Amino acid sequence: MGGHAAAVLASTSADIRLLGLDVDPEALARAAGRLTPFRDRVTLRRASFRDLAATAHAAGIDRARAIVLDLGVSSYQLDEAARGFSFQGEEPLDMRLDPDAPLTAAALLNRLPEEKLAGILHEYGDEPHARRIARAIVRRRPLATTADLVAAVRSAVPRAAWSRRIHVATRTFQAVRMAVNDEPEALRQALPQAAELLHVGGRVAVISFHSGEDRIVKRTFRALGSAGYAELEPSPLTPRDDEVRANPRARSAKLRVLERLT
Repeated sequence: MGGHAAAVLASTSADIRLLGLDVDPEALARAAGRLTPFRDRVTLRRASFRDLAATAHAAGIDRARAIVLDLGVSSYQLDEAARGFSFQGEEPLDMRLDPDAPLTAAALLNRLPEEKLAGILHEYGDEPHARRIARAIVRRRPLATTADLVAAVRSAVPRAAWSRRIHVATRTFQAVRMAVNDEPEALRQALPQAAELLHVGGRVAVISFHSGEDRIVKRTFRALGSAGYAELEPSPLTPRDDEVRANPRARSAKLRVLERLT
Protein backbone atom coordinates (compact mmCIF):
# COMPACT_ATOMS: atom_id res chain seq x y z
CA MET A 1 0.00 0.00 0.00
CA GLY A 2 3.03 2.32 -0.07
CA GLY A 3 3.05 3.19 3.63
CA HIS A 4 6.72 2.45 4.26
CA ALA A 5 7.62 3.98 0.90
CA ALA A 6 5.83 7.23 1.74
CA ALA A 7 7.57 7.41 5.12
CA VAL A 8 10.99 6.86 3.54
CA LEU A 9 10.42 9.46 0.83
CA ALA A 10 9.05 12.03 3.29
CA SER A 11 12.12 11.73 5.51
CA THR A 12 14.83 11.82 2.82
CA SER A 13 16.23 14.40 0.44
CA ALA A 14 14.83 15.03 -3.04
CA ASP A 15 17.69 13.18 -4.74
CA ILE A 16 16.67 9.86 -3.14
CA ARG A 17 14.68 7.67 -5.53
CA LEU A 18 12.55 4.62 -4.71
CA LEU A 19 11.84 1.43 -6.64
CA GLY A 20 8.72 -0.41 -5.42
CA LEU A 21 7.86 -4.03 -6.29
CA ASP A 22 4.61 -5.93 -5.88
CA VAL A 23 3.06 -8.86 -7.73
CA ASP A 24 -0.49 -7.60 -7.05
CA PRO A 25 -1.50 -5.05 -9.72
CA GLU A 26 -4.28 -3.59 -7.57
CA ALA A 27 -1.89 -3.07 -4.66
CA LEU A 28 0.51 -1.32 -7.05
CA ALA A 29 -2.26 0.98 -8.28
CA ARG A 30 -3.22 1.90 -4.71
CA ALA A 31 0.41 2.50 -3.79
CA ALA A 32 0.83 4.73 -6.85
CA GLY A 33 -2.07 6.86 -5.66
CA ARG A 34 -0.60 7.19 -2.19
CA LEU A 35 2.81 8.12 -3.60
CA THR A 36 1.51 10.77 -6.02
CA PRO A 37 3.20 13.63 -4.09
CA PHE A 38 6.56 11.93 -4.78
CA ARG A 39 5.79 10.98 -8.39
CA ASP A 40 9.13 12.04 -9.91
CA ARG A 41 11.07 10.04 -7.31
CA VAL A 42 9.13 6.78 -7.60
CA THR A 43 9.33 3.83 -9.99
CA LEU A 44 6.86 0.97 -9.49
CA ARG A 45 7.20 -2.44 -11.09
CA ARG A 46 4.93 -5.48 -11.04
CA ALA A 47 7.40 -8.13 -9.94
CA SER A 48 8.21 -10.53 -7.13
CA PHE A 49 11.10 -9.74 -4.84
CA ARG A 50 12.49 -13.14 -5.83
CA ASP A 51 13.42 -11.22 -9.04
CA LEU A 52 14.80 -8.24 -7.12
CA ALA A 53 18.23 -8.07 -8.77
CA ALA A 54 16.94 -8.35 -12.35
CA THR A 55 14.17 -5.81 -11.69
CA ALA A 56 16.60 -3.35 -10.10
CA HIS A 57 19.11 -3.65 -12.94
CA ALA A 58 16.35 -3.20 -15.54
CA ALA A 59 15.41 0.04 -13.74
CA GLY A 60 19.02 1.25 -13.92
CA ILE A 61 19.85 0.51 -10.27
CA ASP A 62 23.22 -1.08 -9.55
CA ARG A 63 23.38 -0.34 -5.82
CA ALA A 64 20.85 0.55 -3.10
CA ARG A 65 21.21 2.55 0.10
CA ALA A 66 18.33 0.71 1.75
CA ILE A 67 15.95 -2.15 0.99
CA VAL A 68 12.75 -2.99 2.89
CA LEU A 69 10.95 -6.32 2.54
CA ASP A 70 7.50 -6.20 4.16
CA LEU A 71 6.22 -9.77 4.13
CA GLY A 72 2.66 -11.07 4.32
CA VAL A 73 -0.46 -9.32 3.06
CA SER A 74 -1.86 -5.84 3.63
CA SER A 75 -5.00 -4.95 5.57
CA TYR A 76 -6.61 -4.01 2.25
CA GLN A 77 -5.95 -7.48 0.84
CA LEU A 78 -7.35 -9.10 3.98
CA ASP A 79 -10.46 -6.95 4.18
CA GLU A 80 -11.41 -5.87 0.67
CA ALA A 81 -9.66 -7.88 -2.03
CA ALA A 82 -12.34 -10.64 -2.08
CA ARG A 83 -9.70 -13.20 -3.02
CA GLY A 84 -10.12 -15.50 -0.05
CA PHE A 85 -7.47 -14.09 2.30
CA SER A 86 -10.02 -13.44 5.05
CA PHE A 87 -12.04 -15.96 7.02
CA GLN A 88 -14.64 -13.37 8.05
CA GLY A 89 -16.95 -13.77 5.04
CA GLU A 90 -17.62 -16.14 2.15
CA GLU A 91 -15.20 -15.62 -0.71
CA PRO A 92 -13.72 -17.83 -3.44
CA LEU A 93 -10.75 -19.90 -2.25
CA ASP A 94 -8.20 -18.03 -4.34
CA MET A 95 -5.47 -16.51 -2.10
CA ARG A 96 -3.18 -15.61 -5.01
CA LEU A 97 -1.22 -12.40 -4.51
CA ASP A 98 -0.53 -12.47 -8.25
CA PRO A 99 -3.93 -12.97 -9.92
CA ASP A 100 -2.20 -14.45 -12.98
CA ALA A 101 -0.44 -17.20 -11.01
CA PRO A 102 -1.67 -20.70 -11.92
CA LEU A 103 -2.29 -22.20 -8.46
CA THR A 104 -5.33 -21.23 -6.37
CA ALA A 105 -6.05 -22.21 -2.78
CA ALA A 106 -8.99 -24.34 -3.97
CA ALA A 107 -6.74 -26.29 -6.34
CA LEU A 108 -4.15 -26.87 -3.62
CA LEU A 109 -6.68 -27.92 -0.97
CA ASN A 110 -8.65 -30.18 -3.28
CA ARG A 111 -5.69 -31.98 -4.85
CA LEU A 112 -2.93 -32.45 -2.30
CA PRO A 113 -2.73 -35.67 -0.30
CA GLU A 114 -3.69 -35.46 3.36
CA GLU A 115 -0.09 -35.91 4.53
CA LYS A 116 1.19 -32.99 2.43
CA LEU A 117 -1.66 -30.76 3.60
CA ALA A 118 -0.80 -31.56 7.21
CA GLY A 119 2.85 -30.71 6.51
CA ILE A 120 1.92 -27.31 5.07
CA LEU A 121 -0.33 -26.47 8.04
CA HIS A 122 2.39 -27.48 10.48
CA GLU A 123 5.36 -25.84 8.74
CA TYR A 124 3.76 -22.61 7.52
CA GLY A 125 1.05 -22.15 10.15
CA ASP A 126 2.56 -23.63 13.33
CA GLU A 127 -0.85 -25.32 13.60
CA PRO A 128 -0.91 -27.84 16.49
CA HIS A 129 -3.98 -29.58 15.03
CA ALA A 130 -2.54 -29.86 11.51
CA ARG A 131 -3.28 -33.56 11.04
CA ARG A 132 -6.87 -33.29 12.24
CA ILE A 133 -7.53 -30.28 10.02
CA ALA A 134 -5.96 -31.95 6.97
CA ARG A 135 -8.14 -35.02 7.56
CA ALA A 136 -11.25 -32.81 7.78
CA ILE A 137 -10.33 -30.98 4.57
CA VAL A 138 -9.93 -34.23 2.65
CA ARG A 139 -13.20 -35.57 4.06
CA ARG A 140 -15.12 -32.41 3.02
CA ARG A 141 -13.73 -32.04 -0.50
CA PRO A 142 -14.35 -30.30 -2.79
CA LEU A 143 -13.93 -26.99 -0.95
CA ALA A 144 -14.94 -23.91 -2.94
CA THR A 145 -15.20 -20.97 -0.52
CA THR A 146 -13.52 -19.56 2.56
CA ALA A 147 -16.58 -20.58 4.55
CA ASP A 148 -15.97 -24.21 3.49
CA LEU A 149 -12.40 -24.02 4.82
CA VAL A 150 -13.47 -22.37 8.09
CA ALA A 151 -16.09 -25.10 8.58
CA ALA A 152 -13.45 -27.80 8.05
CA VAL A 153 -11.15 -26.20 10.63
CA ARG A 154 -13.94 -25.79 13.17
CA SER A 155 -14.98 -29.41 12.74
CA ALA A 156 -11.43 -30.58 13.42
CA VAL A 157 -10.25 -28.39 16.32
CA PRO A 158 -11.76 -29.17 19.73
CA ARG A 159 -13.73 -26.18 21.02
CA ALA A 160 -11.66 -26.22 24.20
CA ALA A 161 -8.61 -25.37 22.07
CA TRP A 162 -10.20 -22.31 20.44
CA SER A 163 -8.47 -19.06 21.40
CA ARG A 164 -10.22 -15.83 22.32
CA ARG A 165 -7.26 -13.89 20.96
CA ILE A 166 -7.09 -15.26 17.42
CA HIS A 167 -9.64 -16.91 15.15
CA VAL A 168 -9.47 -20.70 15.08
CA ALA A 169 -8.75 -20.65 11.32
CA THR A 170 -6.01 -17.97 11.39
CA ARG A 171 -3.07 -20.38 11.22
CA THR A 172 -4.68 -22.49 8.50
CA PHE A 173 -5.41 -19.49 6.28
CA GLN A 174 -1.89 -18.17 6.76
CA ALA A 175 -0.33 -21.53 5.89
CA VAL A 176 -2.45 -22.03 2.76
CA ARG A 177 -1.73 -18.50 1.53
CA MET A 178 2.01 -18.97 2.02
CA ALA A 179 1.93 -22.27 0.13
CA VAL A 180 -0.17 -20.92 -2.75
CA ASN A 181 2.25 -18.01 -3.27
CA ASP A 182 5.45 -19.98 -2.50
CA GLU A 183 6.37 -17.23 -0.05
CA PRO A 184 9.15 -18.95 1.94
CA GLU A 185 11.08 -19.90 -1.20
CA ALA A 186 10.65 -16.41 -2.65
CA LEU A 187 12.12 -15.00 0.57
CA ARG A 188 15.08 -17.40 0.45
CA GLN A 189 15.82 -16.24 -3.10
CA ALA A 190 15.33 -12.53 -2.36
CA LEU A 191 17.56 -12.12 0.70
CA PRO A 192 20.96 -12.82 -0.91
CA GLN A 193 20.02 -10.58 -3.85
CA ALA A 194 19.06 -7.77 -1.48
CA ALA A 195 22.34 -8.07 0.41
CA GLU A 196 24.38 -8.04 -2.80
CA LEU A 197 22.61 -4.89 -4.06
CA LEU A 198 23.57 -2.81 -1.03
CA HIS A 199 26.16 -0.04 -1.00
CA VAL A 200 28.75 -0.34 1.76
CA GLY A 201 26.92 1.03 4.80
CA GLY A 202 23.57 0.22 3.21
CA ARG A 203 20.95 -1.78 5.08
CA VAL A 204 18.23 -4.29 4.31
CA ALA A 205 15.27 -4.48 6.72
CA VAL A 206 12.81 -7.37 6.78
CA ILE A 207 9.46 -7.33 8.56
CA SER A 208 8.09 -10.84 9.02
CA PHE A 209 4.88 -12.10 10.60
CA HIS A 210 5.57 -15.81 10.93
CA SER A 211 8.16 -17.72 12.94
CA GLY A 212 9.23 -19.75 9.90
CA GLU A 213 9.91 -16.61 7.87
CA ASP A 214 11.80 -15.06 10.77
CA ARG A 215 13.97 -18.20 10.98
CA ILE A 216 14.81 -17.88 7.27
CA VAL A 217 15.81 -14.24 7.76
CA LYS A 218 17.84 -14.98 10.91
CA ARG A 219 19.75 -17.87 9.35
CA THR A 220 20.47 -15.96 6.14
CA PHE A 221 21.68 -12.89 8.01
CA ARG A 222 23.89 -15.00 10.28
CA ALA A 223 25.36 -16.81 7.27
CA LEU A 224 26.18 -13.47 5.64
CA GLY A 225 28.13 -12.45 8.74
CA SER A 226 31.24 -14.09 7.31
CA ALA A 227 30.84 -12.29 3.97
CA GLY A 228 31.13 -8.65 5.05
CA TYR A 229 27.69 -8.10 6.61
CA ALA A 230 26.39 -7.75 10.17
CA GLU A 231 22.97 -7.92 11.76
CA LEU A 232 22.36 -4.77 13.81
CA GLU A 233 20.65 -6.53 16.74
CA PRO A 234 20.92 -10.17 17.83
CA SER A 235 17.16 -10.33 18.44
CA PRO A 236 14.36 -8.93 16.24
CA LEU A 237 12.56 -5.74 17.18
CA THR A 238 8.87 -6.25 18.00
CA PRO A 239 6.00 -3.75 18.31
CA ARG A 240 5.36 -1.96 21.58
CA ASP A 241 2.09 -2.43 23.45
CA ASP A 242 0.73 0.91 22.24
CA GLU A 243 1.35 -0.05 18.62
CA VAL A 244 -0.43 -3.39 19.06
CA ARG A 245 -3.39 -1.61 20.64
CA ALA A 246 -3.57 0.77 17.68
CA ASN A 247 -2.97 -1.98 15.11
CA PRO A 248 -3.65 -5.51 16.43
CA ARG A 249 -2.36 -7.06 13.20
CA ALA A 250 1.12 -5.83 14.13
CA ARG A 251 1.25 -8.12 17.16
CA SER A 252 3.33 -10.82 15.45
CA ALA A 253 5.63 -8.50 13.47
CA LYS A 254 9.40 -8.94 13.80
CA LEU A 255 11.98 -6.59 12.30
CA ARG A 256 15.56 -7.61 11.51
CA VAL A 257 18.15 -5.33 9.86
CA LEU A 258 21.38 -6.29 8.07
CA GLU A 259 24.14 -3.80 7.26
CA ARG A 260 26.82 -4.17 4.58
CA LEU A 261 30.25 -3.53 6.09
CA THR A 262 32.59 -4.12 3.14
